[in-house]
Amino acid sequence: MSDSVHLTPLHRVSVTHAAGWHQVVASSMAHDLPGVPPPGPGEIHAQLTKPTMDSHRLTWMATGSSGAPVAVAGLRLFASPGRDHLAELELHVDPAHRRRGTGSRLLSAVVAACRTEKRRSLMAEVPGDSPGAAFCERWGFRRALTLDHLILRLAETDAARISALSDAGHPGYRLAGWTGTVPDDLADAFAKAKNAMNDMPVGDLDYGSVDWDADRVRTMAQVVDRRGDTLLTLAAVHFDGTMAGYTEILLPQGAPPRAQQYDTAVVPAHRGHGLGLWLKAAMVRRLRAEHPHVTEIETDNAEDNVHMLAVNLELGFRSYRRTHECQLDLPAA
Repeated sequence: MSDSVHLTPLHRVSVTHAAGWHQVVASSMAHDLPGVPPPGPGEIHAQLTKPTMDSHRLTWMATGSSGAPVAVAGLRLFASPGRDHLAELELHVDPAHRRRGTGSRLLSAVVAACRTEKRRSLMAEVPGDSPGAAFCERWGFRRALTLDHLILRLAETDAARISALSDAGHPGYRLAGWTGTVPDDLADAFAKAKNAMNDMPVGDLDYGSVDWDADRVRTMAQVVDRRGDTLLTLAAVHFDGTMAGYTEILLPQGAPPRAQQYDTAVVPAHRGHGLGLWLKAAMVRRLRAEHPHVTEIETDNAEDNVHMLAVNLELGFRSYRRTHECQLDLPAA
């Protein structure tokens, strides 16, 4: 049983707490997601201590009789209008300490916090057919969205074909690129293009929407920078000055070989012209030229986002795992 386990809310995360958190996450992922690299210690420390955008985080740590951490839980509480009903859960239990009730005790604390914060929806991403998926089902979460995770291994791509796709003519459009914060002359156009993400497929998730403006896109880049990561962006700009689409890649701190795809979006009025494939191919070429340590890119697609999935497969991405976005509905008491 979990009687010898002590649960502590972490009001201030120390270096020691972050190191223990990393240990639990790494053990949990090695068991549930073999082959998926866990975040490094620096990434975990930044995640737990650096400000997030339009949200704040609550954290709990469970320690065993020896004082060593055996489980952790994080709760992200969104604050922006349109999403202030929503919370997001991260929960890990060391495999050696599972099936003793510790995860349930942590989730009970999380649900109580959600009710205190007047949240109606709690979402969690879990690997398909994993212990986490079964745990969520027992607690009454429902599967609201299935995500296909894909990997592009740069060494296996055809460099000549990537160059041809990057150089393909798209009359009326030009490429613009930057690292970090968007240039001032593109900030308003970028914010308008960001709003195209509000029509992305979200299944049955009570996901809400985000209203982007120039200040918000600048703040997003600053948040990424403060936690030590690097954000790369390429955009397709129409001749009239509007931004037709964009793609973003995150390079985690410490220069690991796997980059993470952030948003890719094409504004509805500009769809059907191959801009998504053009942008993503140009980003691959940019990574090869500017960041040769990157050997692979991971992305995910909602299983019903057939258009972006087709773009990724044409570029050379291949599916390698699936996750479920699960949601626990929390009606008002």
